[in-house]
Amino acid sequence: MKKVMLGIDTSNYRTSLCLVGEDGEIVAEAKRLLKVKEGKRGLQQSEAVFQHVMNLPELSDQLRMDEWEVVGICASEKPRPVDQSYMPVFKVGEGLAKSLSVFLKVPYYLTTHQEMHIASGEYTAEERPQADEFLAVHLSGGTSEILTCKRHEHGYYIEKIGGTIDLHAGQLVDRIGVALGMQFPAGPYLEELAKQGSGEEFRVPSSVNGLTFSFSGPEAQLLRAIAQGKVPHSEIARATEQCIANTLEKALRNAVEAGVGKEILIVGGVAANQYIRERLIKRLEHPAVRAKLYFCELAYTGDNAYGVAMLGWMQHKTRTLKSMG
Repeated sequence: MKKVMLGIDTSNYRTSLCLVGEDGEIVAEAKRLLKVKEGKRGLQQSEAVFQHVMNLPELSDQLRMDEWEVVGICASEKPRPVDQSYMPVFKVGEGLAKSLSVFLKVPYYLTTHQEMHIASGEYTAEERPQADEFLAVHLSGGTSEILTCKRHEHGYYIEKIGGTIDLHAGQLVDRIGVALGMQFPAGPYLEELAKQGSGEEFRVPSSVNGLTFSFSGPEAQLLRAIAQGKVPHSEIARATEQCIANTLEKALRNAVEAGVGKEILIVGGVAANQYIRERLIKRLEHPAVRAKLYFCELAYTGDNAYGVAMLGWMQHKTRTLKSMG
């Protein structure tokens, strides 16, 4: 039987399981978005934890784990690889990993949600950053950070060097989307609506200071436009995308000009937006800037367990080599 690593990620948005071979091949995968009531902009941790507990047995059954040789289990234990990073939802996945480790008599490994996104980006992008040190931008409903990343045998050394001082990019999308009557999470719906907008009729300015930025001002202007009812919804959707793209462009240009790095990996749910991708490539890979952008495969921009499993393999290989030597 093929040897596989089981990855587990239990985030604010999705329950995810993934079985991955040592060669990076996904042999089985099961994931499910958490349910949010219409008109709501997210879930309380207690409700998200409950949904994970209810989702995991059914999703586990879909993996047909008896068809593979599970050599290890890896779970996201917290949001970021920093002290005091904690969120109850991740304890569900961590607990399952530790229990399965006992039952299956295999080792368990722990990583973080942020490292998962970076690994998913690296292993699914058309090409990876060439250097072991590179910039990463993590854009989601719970994170909007500019990071320096350095690969190591267990994952990444990560340092936050910039990002939002208030709302996250995904929060802006979701809040505007819900205000426009869309289902949460609103990203795909807002992107589809924005295609009908020209982008010329209505705009909101970006707010950038060096490597930090703010989305609270743009949110207020966008919500005001919705309330006034004079701007077509498609133009509001496009203005939301434009604001995020312009904000990131300015902050990343500042990073490049400061000599922080020119290889930039962009990950997280917001990175799935095609308009934002194309805008950043056009502006930042321009000869005047000369950055090189790398994007995660669209299916793995959102929360997933593939990156967790790959990080598990990295730890497992290191452990195996040490036991041999």
